[in-house]
Amino acid sequence: MTSFKQVTALLCLPISFMASSHDMLPAAPQSQAVLFTNATVHTVTNGVLEQSDVLVANGEVIAVGQDLDKQEQVNSNNATGSELTQAAKADYLAELETAHIIDASGKHLYPGLIALDTTMGLVEVEMMRPSNDAYEVGFINPQLEAITAFNPDSEIIPTVRVNGITHAQVVPQGDGLAGQSALVSMDSWTIEDALVESDKQFHLYWPHVRWLSTDEDKRKEQLADLERRIDKVFNAFADGKRYLLAQQAGKVEKIDLRWQALAPLYEGKGQLFIHAQSQQQIEQAIALAKLYNFNIVIVGGYDAWRVASALAEVNAKVIYTQTLALPKRKDEPIDLAFKIPALLKQAQVPFALGFSSDWNSRNLPFAAGQSVAYGLTKDEALQSITLDAAKVLGIDNMGAIAPGYKANIILATGDILDPMQAGIESIYIDGRKIDLNNRHQQLYQKYLKR
Repeated sequence: MTSFKQVTALLCLPISFMASSHDMLPAAPQSQAVLFTNATVHTVTNGVLEQSDVLVANGEVIAVGQDLDKQEQVNSNNATGSELTQAAKADYLAELETAHIIDASGKHLYPGLIALDTTMGLVEVEMMRPSNDAYEVGFINPQLEAITAFNPDSEIIPTVRVNGITHAQVVPQGDGLAGQSALVSMDSWTIEDALVESDKQFHLYWPHVRWLSTDEDKRKEQLADLERRIDKVFNAFADGKRYLLAQQAGKVEKIDLRWQALAPLYEGKGQLFIHAQSQQQIEQAIALAKLYNFNIVIVGGYDAWRVASALAEVNAKVIYTQTLALPKRKDEPIDLAFKIPALLKQAQVPFALGFSSDWNSRNLPFAAGQSVAYGLTKDEALQSITLDAAKVLGIDNMGAIAPGYKANIILATGDILDPMQAGIESIYIDGRKIDLNNRHQQLYQKYLKR
């Protein structure tokens, strides 16, 4: 059986000839503290703070407050929101003394955006199979890791991060149990640099019939095949559980990489991301979760708001990916897909917004803006692509501008959720100011000279 590592090795040669890497240099580790002053800070965890400062050092947010450069603020502990020892105060003042000060008067600071359910770095040109490493053959492949095929030099990455996306979940595609995803930084030299540590993330594409035939015999065949594929999913997880029990009892005679890779899921050390849209699919997914007490996340989630109580029973979360989609049923309102984030919020379903794509995931902030026009507040929409996105992945130090959080920060002149006003001036990942140049900008400058 092939793996993403094997596929990557096989495709390395043709890709080198057919798709060049971008030539933007990754930023060096942060070596000097940065103090943003007089900004409108969208903290996510503590509302919007006007005329406030943010101190960043060693890749983290150190303090958020007004007049951070004044020693009396440090002595009163108002700057950091916590008690400081004398040694900590000395370190804090030392960072301030050497900080590079950026006057952000009249500008906005936002947390870096997290794009969920993407094929970032797996796909270069969608229509060219040698440059598409998102799929693998086979129905049950939990051992495959998408990160092994991730290309940190993809030309697509700089064109996406310019819209404020600092991190992306790289997800394998396919049928059935397709493999494992990972969260990556959008500015790195290597896969190891890019990878953000998190719990195991397994992806299951719930079987479905895309279009039911109007022919009665064909329809029966489709439904029978659907039933077989669903049984195959349940049987696979039963096999995985039996393998784990046998392994714990020391009775495994032949190693099976599939079930060995799946073990953390049964042990509560991973999450199962189930790609499902309809109510029936989601209810079947919940039934699977109950069998094994899985931690699950529904990806897609078009009908998730209809089964809120059932999702609550298994503590499920949702990545809603249909914000800019059309209705899935002929008798539904034309704007239902736009309203579903607000319906999820109203039903108290924990959710984040995603945008299932590679290059097109750059529209994530604008999809969140669309949800504002249909029921979410701006703060809720921003949270759904920052803090809530991080929580879905089990990460607790990203997605906000607050002490202790990673310094993933966007400096903009306007509303980041509005494509006409965003005006992103600079982006910082782990306190490093990244290069916002990209292929689009280069071509624009080229043809200005024509």
